[in-house]
Amino acid sequence: MHPTPLSRALILLMAIAVGLSVASNYYAQPLLHSIAEQFGLSTASAGTIVITAQLSYGAGLLLLAPLGDLLEQRRLVVSMIAIATLGLVVSACAPSVTWLIVGTALTGLFSVVAQILVPMAAALSDPAQRGRTVGTLMSGLLLGILLARTAAGLAAELGGWRTIYVIAAVLMTIIAVTLLRCLPRHHSHAGLSYPALIGSVFRLFIEEPVLRLRSLLGMLAFCMFALFWTPLAFLLAREPYQYSDAVIGLFGLAGAAGALSATWAGRLADRGKGGLGTTVGLVVLLLSWIPLGFAHASLIALIVGVLLLDLAVQLVHVGNQNAVLALRPEARTRLNAGYITCYFIGGAAGSWLGSQLFQWRGWEAIVFAGLLLGALALGVWWLAVGRARAARAAT
Repeated sequence: MHPTPLSRALILLMAIAVGLSVASNYYAQPLLHSIAEQFGLSTASAGTIVITAQLSYGAGLLLLAPLGDLLEQRRLVVSMIAIATLGLVVSACAPSVTWLIVGTALTGLFSVVAQILVPMAAALSDPAQRGRTVGTLMSGLLLGILLARTAAGLAAELGGWRTIYVIAAVLMTIIAVTLLRCLPRHHSHAGLSYPALIGSVFRLFIEEPVLRLRSLLGMLAFCMFALFWTPLAFLLAREPYQYSDAVIGLFGLAGAAGALSATWAGRLADRGKGGLGTTVGLVVLLLSWIPLGFAHASLIALIVGVLLLDLAVQLVHVGNQNAVLALRPEARTRLNAGYITCYFIGGAAGSWLGSQLFQWRGWEAIVFAGLLLGALALGVWWLAVGRARAARAAT
């Protein structure tokens, strides 16, 4: 039985669903200073909200995303979106930071539905168009992450920081109903029990060196992404900027331009040149920290740095994901779950590092850490490329 092919409209719908789901973990970032003021939190303590979102997302990737290789995927997708929406409602009504963290954790855990939709789209796509399809969904993911900040900032100006959680809950309800009506049924059963399914994710890391390499690169890239974005609200709320929540959120629009690189990266993968996209991405990722070094005093340098950083992260991520999904078609959901778990562990580490370093030494410490991580990621990649060339020469 051949899978139902995906129309362009359905691919777009899935990209929107991916974006809305992942965005739920990022609404708090431009609002951290407002949340901190209401609940009397320090910079480092406020950063716990972002860290909770990313750690719970990582836990969901490990514990829930592999269910895509066990259960019927349309029903699983809609159910997970519904529970993530409940978490948004809890956050909107939170009387204390504890309840906000509970709502954040619930949403983060079940918003991994995005990482069921991506391999589902890959499985249902024509192989010649798979890279482009994955790139489109990853554009939706990055746009969701970045535009979440803009939407949150604007909503906060209209009705306070809780407003965005109400709006997001309504949008997630609409997307759940739409997906229930439009998504084809798709069941990819791995023939394993749930414990064996989870264990197989770890076994894939042992058996697949490409998964190990790409997961490490993704971890480092998203660590740098979170290292920059988590303390940015505190930087922009201080002198010389002193911006409001709405203006801080608009910086997501600058970063959203990087999402346009996803389709290009997908096309490179379709032509067998995914490694080139990864190389370019890692070089630009390192170079982006040069203008960001002047971001505390220059708005132009900040915008240039944001554009370069987000474009580079997307290039690396799409290249990684296409390489991973091509390894074993029968295990795409688990391969993706393993990779994205590492990806968001890197994000959680970057959020923690960013909040701690900014409170300790300010923006200079953020930039220094970013340069170190960028050099490390590029060094890991060049070492792997060198080994692969030596292996081919030996044969």
